[in-house]
Amino acid sequence: MAVMSYRQALHDTLRAEMLRDPDVFLMGEEIGRFEGSYKITAGLLDEFGPKRVRDTPIAEEGFTGAAVGAAMLGLRPVVEIMTINFSLLALDQIVNHAAKIYGMFGGQKSVPMVIRTPGGGGQQLAATHSQNVELFYAFTPGLKVVAPSSPADAKALLLASIRDNDPVLFLENLALYNTKGEVPDGDVAGEIGRAAVTREGSDITLVAYSRMAHVALQVAEKLASEEGISAEVVDLRSLRPLDRPTIIESVKKTSCAVVLEDDWLTYGIGAEVAASISDGAFDYLDAPVRRVAMAEVPLPYAKSLELAALPSANDVVTAVHQTLDAVGRRSVGAH
Repeated sequence: MAVMSYRQALHDTLRAEMLRDPDVFLMGEEIGRFEGSYKITAGLLDEFGPKRVRDTPIAEEGFTGAAVGAAMLGLRPVVEIMTINFSLLALDQIVNHAAKIYGMFGGQKSVPMVIRTPGGGGQQLAATHSQNVELFYAFTPGLKVVAPSSPADAKALLLASIRDNDPVLFLENLALYNTKGEVPDGDVAGEIGRAAVTREGSDITLVAYSRMAHVALQVAEKLASEEGISAEVVDLRSLRPLDRPTIIESVKKTSCAVVLEDDWLTYGIGAEVAASISDGAFDYLDAPVRRVAMAEVPLPYAKSLELAALPSANDVVTAVHQTLDAVGRRSVGAH
């Protein structure tokens, strides 16, 4: 067990998979000589050469389409798109081709490719460079979409994604790259489609993913230490497939839920989670499911406005208080 950053976990896992399987290769803008915009691919060009670490033109649709073709022919490309915002330029290749080929051709061809891409606000990159548009992809049958929040899950789910025979969108958040945590040794892939209960609790369930999974844990610790409220935290980890049973079982235990996401509220991932709770645990709910998300605006550049638009720990605490107050449980701090 080693302690390392999220960034290092991604780098080491890519290197290990390239050593293990000669069919794994990397594609993306500035990933070779420049070593990647976020230095995930540092040193890999020198070690593996330009055939397996391919710098591409600034043409997302073109190189994503090339990766689809390479995957159909038996290779396992890992594409780095500089930010998820730029993936919109490759939407046709991802949604109309990578996601559909297996079904359209009756299972005769798989598309075993991974698209790694970061997103998220808080870096003053302005409205067109700070989005979380994972909903576009989680909405699409034929794609798998994962969003690990810890270095350990980054390793486990990247291993699983590279070895999967379906196309996988691997979501990273810019705010997570320097976070650190313990990462198990060895070659053990995670399970795509499996959420994790990262903190046990009895009063309320907090459901989150990516950066907001960290916020959920911070809030749970604060509520426990300052108010005696026991919050259970469910880290989704995978957005498609979505682990509805884990979410539902947690809410059956706590009877209350708040859903957190780093995205716009309307039509968001949280709406799907809330609907799943309503379908599977309606008779157990003591209060409506509340949702915490970013403001419904293009994210401002000004730092103060950007922080005001993004969901915060205080927003989550307020939502928890409102939920427990509605059923008269906050003052008790126990369920």
